[in-house]
Formats: sequence, structure tokens, C-alpha cells
Amino acid sequence: MGRALLTDLYELNMAASYLRRGMNETATFSLFVRHLPPGRGFLVAAGLEESLSFLEDLHFEEDDLAYLRDELGFDHSAIEAFRDLRFAGEVWAVPEGRIVFAGEPLLEVTAPIAEGQLAETFLLNRMTLETTLASKAARCTLAAKGRDLVDFAFRRTHGVEAAMAVARTSAMTGFVATSNVAAARAFGLPAAGTMAHSYIEAFPSEQEAFRAFARDYPDRCTFLVDTYDTLVGVRRAIAVIEEVGLTGRVGIRLDSGDLAELAREARALLNQAGLQSVRIFASGGLDEFQIEALVAAEAPIDAFGVGTLMGVSADAPSLDTVYKLVQYGQRAVVKLSAGKATAPGPKQVFRGPSLDQDVIGLRDEEHPAGHEPLLERVMVGGRRTSAPETIEAARERFGLDLERLPEAARLIQGPVPPRSRHSKLLDELMERTRVGVAPQRLLPGLTEAGPSG
Repeated sequence: MGRALLTDLYELNMAASYLRRGMNETATFSLFVRHLPPGRGFLVAAGLEESLSFLEDLHFEEDDLAYLRDELGFDHSAIEAFRDLRFAGEVWAVPEGRIVFAGEPLLEVTAPIAEGQLAETFLLNRMTLETTLASKAARCTLAAKGRDLVDFAFRRTHGVEAAMAVARTSAMTGFVATSNVAAARAFGLPAAGTMAHSYIEAFPSEQEAFRAFARDYPDRCTFLVDTYDTLVGVRRAIAVIEEVGLTGRVGIRLDSGDLAELAREARALLNQAGLQSVRIFASGGLDEFQIEALVAAEAPIDAFGVGTLMGVSADAPSLDTVYKLVQYGQRAVVKLSAGKATAPGPKQVFRGPSLDQDVIGLRDEEHPAGHEPLLERVMVGGRRTSAPETIEAARERFGLDLERLPEAARLIQGPVPPRSRHSKLLDELMERTRVGVAPQRLLPGLTEAGPSG
């Protein structure tokens, strides 16, 4: 199956109708988030790499065309037009890892209208998923205040593809490793893992399980100590560490109970044994809220494993993303629906020294003084303008933007997101376009006041 069927039926309906009528002028579509979810002070742009791969490979296979003809009833002219369709447009986008806010385009597609229309569903899906996940992971990074974070989300994400996206976006926003071996290999990430309670239960005693694991993995040994009695487990781990003579990457993992108090008691036991270098790793239903509380309590935890709540972005599992036509040919267009109005024309976001100074303007207008353009041209003629970027490049951009993010937007509890303003030229275009389309809001025989006569 070609990737072109990764779309909604109404996209195909519209594309076929455009093509049948020879409507092939260039159109610009803008993908953005209308409103941030409650509890979010910012978003992190992600999903671009997979979106560009999709556009480069956009085509219909012969069996796709047969399905559209035989099962969905598309006529011969539509099938022939679809057979030749490829994406040959350009894309402007916010580079992955950059922080963005409501109303700011994450990407804009400019292409013959049928091509741009067919891209909508996949681009919304991918950009929404990865931006949602990256934004949740970024908040965990903020809460951890320099402590290590490891992605533990694989087993609870909404599908294997989502698990790969979690590993990638969490690495982009500061996580140091993932438990997902396939993702570690695919993205060049460190893989991390300990043991499960089942491993310990399979042995006659906890100490025998610890001893076996230490001998099998002496260079990367972390003991899960809460299967039976946590502090007894810590003492048994200490005994095995001393017996086997473990050095290097050695740790204990707390997965249940009062993590702050258990971490303090465990740290005391380890220090008394002269094992100050043994790290304490905590997991078990954590996200930024629990991490912030543990850090505030000064719990001596060196690293956190973050799973389900990040992997599904539990408190904000979706974004109000939209993909809207803003120009067709030389004509700027707007949507005037109540609460869903759009701004016309291809756009640019101009970023100031602080992230509360963003200006949304027209793509071809001059930069405001002291501002830089945020969107970059990443595809021309249906092909990328450069090789796929690395996670490290996205992580560096994220770190630089995070340093400039206002404190109110960084808050874990009750953040206040910055509000971008429009440039004068964009506002003027909005007013002209709105006036131009206003008569279309009236049916024949109606006035603004209601039925005539």
C-alpha cells in the first residue's frame, strides 16, 4: 500500500474534485495549534522529519488505485489523476526542538491544491502526536532540574509507533536513555534497563536473584529492591555488591511506596556501607508533577524512569491542531467561523530575545528589529533542502529556547503561556480579506439583520 491512502476519505473527495475541474493553482496551508491545553505553558515542535519523509514518498500504488475505483467508486478521470500525483511543493517549518505557542504555524505547505489537501491528515497526525509527546517530556525535564531521566513508556503507549515517537521526542527534550531497544538502535540512543519483580520471584530468594544478576551484568547492574521489603532489599543489594565486588554503573531502583522517605533511608544505608557512588533510581507512575514534588522534598534520587503518564501525555493527550487553507493562487483566504477564525496568507514567526516577544507576521515582510525568523524552508520541489537532522541538533535548539523561556511559562503548576502578537501587515491583510469575503456569509435575500422584506 502506498502512503497516499494514509488519509481521510474527504481529502480524496476534495482532491479528485479539484483535479477534475483543473484547479491546480498553488495553495498554502498552515498547520498550527489554536489553543494550548490547560496546564501547558509552551509546546515543543516535533514530527517534522517523519512528515517530510511522507511528502517525499507521497504516491498511489496500483492496488491503491484499484481499491479507490472498485470499492470507493472513484471514476476513471480521478484514478488517472491520482496515478500521476506526487508532492512537488515546498514546506516552511519550525525546526524540531524549538519552543512554540498557540497560533504560531508549526509548518506551512505550498503546493498545487490537490497535493496540499492530500497531505493534511498525515501531517496533522504526525505533528500532533510528536509535539504532544515532546511537550510532556520537556516538562519532565524542567521538573527534574538536572537529574537523569529515562523513557520507560513502551509497554503503555498507544501502539508501537507511538512508543518509537516517545523515545525520540523524549531524547530530543533531555532524556538520557530509553528502555525501548528498537528505538535505541534506530535513533542511536543509550538503552537502559534493570530487572522486573518476576525475575526476583523466580529465584528461591531475593539475595540469590541479586547475586545471579550481578554476576551476569557486572558492568551495568541496578537492583530492584522493593519486591518484598524495600529496606531489607537495599541491605541485600549492599551485601551482593560487596560480595561480587561491583564497581562502575551500579544502582538500586525504588518502584513503589513513599519514594522520598525510602530514598533517604536507602541513601543512608548505602553511605554507611561506603557506597556513595551507588545511584538511586526511582520509577512507578511518575510524571512532571511527582518529579517536581520529589525534587522539592530534596529526595536523594539520582534518576527517574518515566513511563505511562508521559507516554500517553495523560493530563493533555491531544492538541487543538488545525490545517487551514490561507491562500489560493494570489488570493488570501480566511475562515470566519465563530471561535475558529483563521489568519490569511503565508506566514512567518519572528522571535525576539525572549520567548514572550514573538510576532506572527507575513512571510515576506521585514523582520522586526532584534527578531529572527523561526520557520525555515525545509522542502522545495517535493524534496528536502538538506539531509535529515539529528536528535542532537533538536536537543541543542530545545536547550537554547528553554533558557529564554519566561519563568511563568516554565511553571509545572499553573503555567502562563506567552501570547504572540500579530504584525501590523498581517492585521491589515486580515481586515482586507475579511471585508472581501463578508458578503459570502449572507444567503440571497438575507441581510445582516435577517430575512429581507
